[in-house]
Amino acid sequence: LKNCSPFLRIRERKITLREGLGDFMRNRFDQQLETLNAELITMGALCEEAVMYAMQALFKGDMDMAEKAFEAERQIDQKEREIENLCMRLLLQQQPVAGDLRVISSALKMISDMERIGDHAEDIAEIAGYIEEGEGIPQEDNLQMMARAASSMVTESVDSFVKKDLELAEKVIVDDNIVDGYFDKVKSDLIVMISEEPG
Repeated sequence: LKNCSPFLRIRERKITLREGLGDFMRNRFDQQLETLNAELITMGALCEEAVMYAMQALFKGDMDMAEKAFEAERQIDQKEREIENLCMRLLLQQQPVAGDLRVISSALKMISDMERIGDHAEDIAEIAGYIEEGEGIPQEDNLQMMARAASSMVTESVDSFVKKDLELAEKVIVDDNIVDGYFDKVKSDLIVMISEEPG
């Protein structure tokens, strides 16, 4: 390089600088993806909390638990906005290629789904306020098992995405059939119970 023309040396320096900048931008992008994964895990944990608090409010008539479910839902909404903003920054600033673009678009879909889980938990917690003290909840055992299975699905689906664990993702798909089974049983048993009500 010492014996090269000045123009060639300048060109070589530009290439070196460009490669260094490319490495820096890639490292920065990877760090932001790690932040995205961490935020998704946090949002998934909030969804689990919201469901747990809502079910406790429903079965125990505990309005303190209902308020905790409402607070968890507010935090889920806030986390959705934060993750959405992070995804937009990644799209606009980094101009990701196909594989990274799929990761970001999948994350945007996930937070939309998790936000709806928070909304449903809030709805369940609100129902607790309409139940008279001492009044039992029909199908309580099945509903509790359904809630636990659904909460586990949230955790495992986020984990499978973050860890790129296809086997765990396939387990979540199978578990969805279990939740569907609880739903069908609760619904059919309630229909029978209502049909047997006098008058």
